[in-house]
Amino acid sequence: MRSTLRILSLLLALSALSVTGTAFGAGQRKVPAYEKYIKQYSNLAIQHQKKFHIPASITLAQGLLESGAGQSELARKSNNHFGIKCHSDWRGGRVYHDDDLRGECFRKYKNPEQSYEDHARFLVDRPRYASLFKLKATDYKGWARGLQKCGYATDRAYANRLIKLIEDYDLYRYDTAKGGKKAGKRPARISRYTIYRTNGLLYVYSNGKDSFDDIAASLGFRVKDLKKYNEVPEDFPLQKGDVVYLEKKKKKADKPNYDYVVKMGDSMHGIAQKFGIQIKSLYKMNKKHKDYIPEEGDVLKLR
Repeated sequence: MRSTLRILSLLLALSALSVTGTAFGAGQRKVPAYEKYIKQYSNLAIQHQKKFHIPASITLAQGLLESGAGQSELARKSNNHFGIKCHSDWRGGRVYHDDDLRGECFRKYKNPEQSYEDHARFLVDRPRYASLFKLKATDYKGWARGLQKCGYATDRAYANRLIKLIEDYDLYRYDTAKGGKKAGKRPARISRYTIYRTNGLLYVYSNGKDSFDDIAASLGFRVKDLKKYNEVPEDFPLQKGDVVYLEKKKKKADKPNYDYVVKMGDSMHGIAQKFGIQIKSLYKMNKKHKDYIPEEGDVLKLR
């Protein structure tokens, strides 16, 4: 893991970065090497979701993170895209790399497709990951937290890193096989929402079966306004209990919310939604770069 994270940091620092205003606030930076990797392996990830019930977004995020977007030595020379070590039951090829310990044994594959297949079976066949398969294929946050809790990696920020990649690159779209294409408009459902007001902001809760289109149609809002208030890109999936603001969020949280201790599975967008803060303000208050990944135990200022 450590060598892969160094590669990830190097890619972020050295790649020619493009700018887009579609994902979680204006100025979100995209790494071309990551976009190329996603384009190359997204169909394979979707196939594996249908076959193994592993979210395509999770497969892609793990592949990006563990292989440094396919640029790590382990990926280039051994086709190992998921950092899977040998373990006692492995009978295939082997290579040795320094990771948490020196000279650890890693699996070697003939091609990346074999690595993807072995990654899926690695999760499916091991009892410690069984609880993950009770989750919905669209619950990428639950899967990310579960992988960390089950011990897939030793990195304490592993779940948060996966979630950031999924949200930065809209990988959740692949969980519904949209592949990044804009979905056509659907007829609005007839829904009733209770409007709440906390900290001076109006909001509703998602019921888990609705979309921004549904909420907008039900409450008489323009869809683009709701998405702007909530700082989300096209096709962002709502989960049950998600807060949907009906007005622009604030630049700082109301008293007595002075700071927040980061938990496993938190993202900057999630924290901003929790306290009704604009994402850019949350970064600015904490003097954090856009590439910052909140790690469990970090303390962030809210005002």
